[in-house]
Amino acid sequence: MLVAGFIGFGALATAQAIPLPIAVASTVVIWALPGQLIFVELHTLGAPVLVTVIAVMLSSARFLPMTVMLMPELRDPSHKPWKYYVVAQLLSLSGWTMAVVRFPDIPREQRLAWLYGFALVLITVSALSTTAGYLGADRLPPLVRLGLVFMVPMYYLLILTGAVRDRVAALGLICGAVAGPLAYLVSPQWSVPLGGLAGGSLAYAMLARR
Repeated sequence: MLVAGFIGFGALATAQAIPLPIAVASTVVIWALPGQLIFVELHTLGAPVLVTVIAVMLSSARFLPMTVMLMPELRDPSHKPWKYYVVAQLLSLSGWTMAVVRFPDIPREQRLAWLYGFALVLITVSALSTTAGYLGADRLPPLVRLGLVFMVPMYYLLILTGAVRDRVAALGLICGAVAGPLAYLVSPQWSVPLGGLAGGSLAYAMLARR
């Protein structure tokens, strides 16, 4: 799914006339498909750089609690402190999920090396998949290319809908789905941060009243 998603991102990038080096660099530097989709969307809309940076940063804020949760499982006296800061930049949803599953079976002193290796393999494969999607998009039938482009948002939509069993997640998803299009009507260039702020604030206010 990760390979298919980044092939779809590469196809999306070429459809929006984003240069290949920029598309691949976004995979390596941002290293989060939701943030990369926001980057492409706001770039297409001609949004200011500051707006794009803020929106991408906010979309990646979810990695903070994930990192805080994982760090106690990584710490070992044999590791130098700076290595934790580096590996935190390599963290992704896929890497975090696999680490949570695999760490109980890995000796503590080997966990950091395992996460480094796993994350670097993921990033390398994803960068190559982005390149393949970018270069191969024009060689694919239009319907296949369109399917690859929509595979990425559909992948994350399915992840979100899989969490609707939680009332908080369901309410946040509904409020965001309503606030996003309304924010786009008000200001397309600011629609992503405004929609997220409005939808999240509305969901929080509704839950606080209960």
